[in-house]
Amino acid sequence: MEIINSLEWRYATKKFNPSKKLSNQQIDTLKNAFNLTPTSFGLQPLKLIVIENKELQEKFIELSYFQRQVADASHLLVICIENDTTTNDINDYFDLEKKIRNIDESVVANFRKQLIEMYENKSAEERKLSAIYQAYIALGNLMTVCALEKIDACPLEGFVPEKVDELLNLKVLNLSSVLLLPVGIRADDDIMSTMKKVRKPLNEMIITIS
Repeated sequence: MEIINSLEWRYATKKFNPSKKLSNQQIDTLKNAFNLTPTSFGLQPLKLIVIENKELQEKFIELSYFQRQVADASHLLVICIENDTTTNDINDYFDLEKKIRNIDESVVANFRKQLIEMYENKSAEERKLSAIYQAYIALGNLMTVCALEKIDACPLEGFVPEKVDELLNLKVLNLSSVLLLPVGIRADDDIMSTMKKVRKPLNEMIITIS
């Protein structure tokens, strides 16, 4: 029930207290949670940008349809995808696996070949869409960890990715922004914090097949 209570506690924070900061330990927890997010084949076609520069955060307001959470939050997390998953990326993954697990090439050779062929047979758009789906898995993972750690958060799709990419010069890094996640401490006068959650009954949401 502790997990459910934490999920009941969380909500999409509409107003952060700009004077309160998350600790380095809390931010490190979120960084590690992001890195531990499951991804397809373990390829991790994602990057997380952690912003705690108020001057820079203020520039996000206009790019986020004037939602002040991006500036008032303690930190602004930007979940990005790599613009493509290449054969080099796949080879790097298997080389890392061999190093970490101390295994021989013969253990991974067949899977390496299959995965390279699989990704080569996908279009660039299909590979990019796959990475976007995984960005949402990372978002869900981060939001759950935020709830457990009593960190307030507000997931945002409502922003102009092209402008954010330009602001952060992501093209040079071969990245594209997908999601924003302001994190911090809710303001005492955020009226949304005391409102009951609006959710359909479980029997309308869950289908059990015995």
